Amino acid sequence: MIAKQAASRSQGHQRPLKVGLILPSWTDGMDGKTPRWADILTLARQAEDAGFDSLWVTDDLILRMENGEMLGMWECWSLLAGLAAETSRVQLGSFVSCNNFRNPALLAKIATTVDEISGGRLILGLGTGAMEEEHRAFGFPWEQRFGRFEEALRIIHSLLKTGHAHFIGKHYQVCDCELSPGGPQKEGPPILIGTSENPGPRLLRLVAQYADIWNGYWSSGQCIPERIDALHVKVDDACHQFQRPPTTLERTIEVKVTFAGRDVNAWPQERAQTGKPEELAALFRAFAQQGISHLQVGLAPNTAVGIEALAQTLALLDKDDCKPIL
Repeated sequence: MIAKQAASRSQGHQRPLKVGLILPSWTDGMDGKTPRWADILTLARQAEDAGFDSLWVTDDLILRMENGEMLGMWECWSLLAGLAAETSRVQLGSFVSCNNFRNPALLAKIATTVDEISGGRLILGLGTGAMEEEHRAFGFPWEQRFGRFEEALRIIHSLLKTGHAHFIGKHYQVCDCELSPGGPQKEGPPILIGTSENPGPRLLRLVAQYADIWNGYWSSGQCIPERIDALHVKVDDACHQFQRPPTTLERTIEVKVTFAGRDVNAWPQERAQTGKPEELAALFRAFAQQGISHLQVGLAPNTAVGIEALAQTLALLDKDDCKPIL
């Protein structure tokens, strides 16, 4: 089935939207097994062969789940560099890189280097960080994280888009910094900024000002197409306030999918979608009809079995009657 699907994509059939996989990089992340690098690489290659459009790596150091379990994580950018060298087609993304863990100018350099290794397939997902506990544990600053994020975005955006940045701020300073050599994408990897289902005006302004891609993340209830309109309005309003055409901002959504009753990253079951391949394909098409161009899928089981199961949905999306959104 995988070979047949790869052949279908090569013949020019186009999906209504891209579908990406969030790779397991945390303790017990492979249906109770802690993934090693060899496991992650095997899953990445399987997903690429199965026709997934992108692979995503989370950027946490430790993470306490809602059930109280503490998870350890492999480091995001080390994994992305390895994946960049060992894959050939899929886009790769940080989901999302925590601003406080790295100096912003250095992060722009890291992202450009990984983008070079990948041949121009990187998406740079950025965020403020959401877990105070991991910041305290590893000695990173937690206070004023939105102020830090705004200054970092100014530096990263300038370096990626122009190759140069000079900024003296409260939290960060760069003096005549040059990003050289430049990477394979003319204006650097596209910047993705995520928000929750209830984003504040400050974060929405930063999305409108600096992001190439917006991502929506649901922390409560299921992510369903009917809930997208209200978020679109907020994102569009932010773009208008910044005098930016809303159509220039790509829209993406994270969705959880589970098979055989598996939990997704220990999240409650009511947040995950399930169903037959035809039902999931219909759901994905509905997201596309709501203006979503790319899904990041949190999958359970996050194993070869789960990838093979979701690949059946991808095959349905590749059929001729599934037209891409305009």
